[in-house]
Amino acid sequence: MFNFIQQNKREAIVVVKLFIISFFIQSCKAQKKETVVLEKPEVSIEDIQQVSVSSNLKENFNSTSLNALDFRVPAKKVMPGVVHIISTYKGKSISVDRLEIPDFFKDFFGDDFEHFFDNPNQNPNPRSRMGSGSGIIITDDGYVLTNNHVIKNADEIEIVLNDNQSFKGKVVGTDSATDLALLKFEAENLKFILLGDSDSLEVGEWVLAVGNPFNLSTTVTAGIVSAKARNINIIRDHASIESFIQTDAAVNPGNSGGALVNLKGELIGINTAIASPTGAYAGYSFAIPVNIAKKVIDDLLNYGEVQRAYLGVYMRNLNSDLMEELDLKSTQGVYVDSIVEHSAAEEFGVRKKDVIIKVDKEKIESSPRLQEVIGRYHPGDTVTIGLIRKGEERTIEVILKGSSFEGVVSKEKLEKVLNSLGITVENLSEKERVKVKIEGGVKVTNIFPGLVKKYTEIKKGFVISKLNNEVIKSVNHFVDILENTKGGVLLEGFYLEDFNEVHYYAFGLE
Repeated sequence: MFNFIQQNKREAIVVVKLFIISFFIQSCKAQKKETVVLEKPEVSIEDIQQVSVSSNLKENFNSTSLNALDFRVPAKKVMPGVVHIISTYKGKSISVDRLEIPDFFKDFFGDDFEHFFDNPNQNPNPRSRMGSGSGIIITDDGYVLTNNHVIKNADEIEIVLNDNQSFKGKVVGTDSATDLALLKFEAENLKFILLGDSDSLEVGEWVLAVGNPFNLSTTVTAGIVSAKARNINIIRDHASIESFIQTDAAVNPGNSGGALVNLKGELIGINTAIASPTGAYAGYSFAIPVNIAKKVIDDLLNYGEVQRAYLGVYMRNLNSDLMEELDLKSTQGVYVDSIVEHSAAEEFGVRKKDVIIKVDKEKIESSPRLQEVIGRYHPGDTVTIGLIRKGEERTIEVILKGSSFEGVVSKEKLEKVLNSLGITVENLSEKERVKVKIEGGVKVTNIFPGLVKKYTEIKKGFVISKLNNEVIKSVNHFVDILENTKGGVLLEGFYLEDFNEVHYYAFGLE
């Protein structure tokens, strides 16, 4: 009886808390968003799920004693919570100015590159295209988690449930750095998937991948966790966070945005990518850890955008040579190659050649793991960095900075990169940005002998809006991306006098 009273008391507290939170959110929506020191999020997706579980859907989440190799119960439990997402893209008039592109881009776009785009001179009425992916219902009133690349730039989004009911979806928010997106459709009393804990996941543990491959209805495959904290350099964002769960559960095109669950039926990852020479499953797939997704969901619900913290270090994994040079006992940790100017790391005393081994209570074994852990914090949060300096362990308290912080590109790096291209660039003026309705972009102000003149037909005045599909925010951002790019470069942009016509120029770095 006592336990029953205590349980109801806890439920009542949660409900009251969420009522207050709802009022707070509505009051804040009218205020201007700023990337500053933030209060902790008032809404947590885990709190929202717990209220639903505690009230009218409890019977759907009863734990069951499972045989280690019996996947029937978790499969039955999670299949209703996975949806099919159909994205429609209406034709747009663009032109392709350089079709003699490197093999890097032929591999990416396919041999028939010209027909990847609709040429307005050949087709005045470009047809709509459709893309297919998966999504995960995370609340009983229709919030859906998926990959950003599943719905990016879509004009219409259709969400199809496991029972074939269809709904129109809308985008609540996206985060290109983690390739995640939050959608919403109008429905009630939906079955959803509980969020688990990806940190507790172990290599060798059984998992199920659930999604809609090849436009098939909900499909379940099984495998084990093959590795954690994998970085495969697939997310094209200067602030990308890649710390994938690697699994051998079969995942194919259409599975993107679907669920990776443990045998309790808890979400522990969002299926995102495959390692394949053919485009189909060839042995390994990769999922975003749910603990990264929790932060993204909470921020999108609270602020409408992700408020991400940054430490400000350039880093690499340890190896045997560094271990010997620094007189370390193991290769577990992250070596600091350099410190970004004006960053939190510089301000609070992290130094070049430090080895970061811990953030608060979380052990840091690799660079992807450090990115993942720091990425869960908000600007203004204080963290304790455990590190080894000159053979001695020490701790430093650091107040993290937010996305308004941008590293300063040195004059030497700026000249080196731009001289190799043979161009000078400048940020668009406020008047120009307003005219073309973009927030960033850089304008080519001069052209001299270099890669751009040798391989493209770019003229003075060209505005570069994207580099390898990543939106350019500033000159510093443009140079920083190029500095870390190998192989092919694809520039997307326009000329101010006709900014509705998009141009593409491609060349390889020498």
